[in-house]
Amino acid sequence: MKQHNGSIWTTIVATVAIVVFSLSSVFGRPAKKLRVVTSLPDLASIAQEVGGSHVETFSIAKGYQDPHFVDPKPSYMIKLQKADLFVQVGLDLEIGWVPPLLDGARNPNILPGGKGYVDASKGVPLLEIPVGDPTKLRAQGDIHVYGNPHYWLDPLRGKIIADNIYDGLVRLRPEFQADFERNLKQFKQKIDQKTAEWIKRLTPYEGTKIVAYHNSWPYFDERFGFDIVTFVEPKPGIPPTPKQLVSVIKTMLQNDVRVIIISPYYSKKSSELIASKTHAQIVELAGSVGGEPGIKTYFDLFDYDINKLIETFQKAGIQPHATE
Repeated sequence: MKQHNGSIWTTIVATVAIVVFSLSSVFGRPAKKLRVVTSLPDLASIAQEVGGSHVETFSIAKGYQDPHFVDPKPSYMIKLQKADLFVQVGLDLEIGWVPPLLDGARNPNILPGGKGYVDASKGVPLLEIPVGDPTKLRAQGDIHVYGNPHYWLDPLRGKIIADNIYDGLVRLRPEFQADFERNLKQFKQKIDQKTAEWIKRLTPYEGTKIVAYHNSWPYFDERFGFDIVTFVEPKPGIPPTPKQLVSVIKTMLQNDVRVIIISPYYSKKSSELIASKTHAQIVELAGSVGGEPGIKTYFDLFDYDINKLIETFQKAGIQPHATE
């Protein structure tokens, strides 16, 4: 009888243990990380800063690719199909490749208007908003038909991007709002601190005249005080003609421009020709996180580009002016 009672108690204890373990697994298990897919790595970097341990991020475009032109691979559709949140630059920057990816992903939650969709440009003060019908402007070859979309290259506008991503994360995981809010605050504080440092380093070169290959840099220029006098491309996305090259050379000689900025994914052939006629220095600046080895974060991006610029100014013989 005692043996029988012992076996009963053993069974009861085992059953209770199983129930307790099951309940602890259900209620104590950490929530699954939010899968955040972004169009550009800069957005992924900011999303990681705000989301912290609650997110895993994936960027479709790589930092060494032209963000206007990305091959919409089927593997990206699978990523989007499984995504909880999708973040894009907007302003038609990704019009050539994001729409087919979203169509193929068949994930209504991350479509515009969906709970898991974020347009990072919301509330961002835009530059160079053209006048005219966007369709006609695009037909003429202009790829910046709603304003210049390279706004992430101003670190202070990066704080607005972070706000938009924060809103998307809170919609999906309101129980972690306090964590997201703390991370957002820390990100903004670091942005303010680093931006002050970057401005201080570049203030001695404020007003320096430069030429850019593509019109990627107006927000960077506005924040850090350069003067972009012209572009190698006659319009964004339009290759330069011989007539355009002659015009750029003339402008550079008249304005004593000694620096040409270009992103790594553009051909340097035209810029090298111009440099040979003007004795200017060409500098490759990264347009996105991952654009050069070692650029792992949004903060790394500005550290790298500002270091390269100062180094190039020195090579070009541009003297820093005195500051207070």
